Amino acid sequence: MALRPLPHPRILKKHPKKWHRHHSDRYVRLGDKWRKPKGIDNRVRRRFKGQLRMPKIGYGTERRVRHINPDGFKHVLINNVKELEVLLMQHRTHAGIIAATVARKNRVKIVERAKELNIRLVNPNAKIRLTEN
Repeated sequence: MALRPLPHPRILKKHPKKWHRHHSDRYVRLGDKWRKPKGIDNRVRRRFKGQLRMPKIGYGTERRVRHINPDGFKHVLINNVKELEVLLMQHRTHAGIIAATVARKNRVKIVERAKELNIRLVNPNAKIRLTEN
């Protein structure tokens, strides 16, 4: 039976789309990453009707559901077997992600120990290839 997360309030994104830089679609030299407009005549900075919205603190996620992923868990990076012990008391709210730099031999140890401790791993099969001879 798969480990189920604790119930939490519904995750509501106040602004689900990414923020785009003003005029980044018009000029190639401007990257898409958000930058606050600083020009004296800028329509976005002056908040004219029909223009892009600027990010502000009110668009932030509610504190109770911040960092919760769609699977219902908060994700914690795991580099070795000892770091699994941190999740022992938090196994209903936090799930482990095995880091990309962990070797195959250590990944197998981490997955086995997580099963013993009843800790959920998001990527238990990553980089583990079964050898068939």
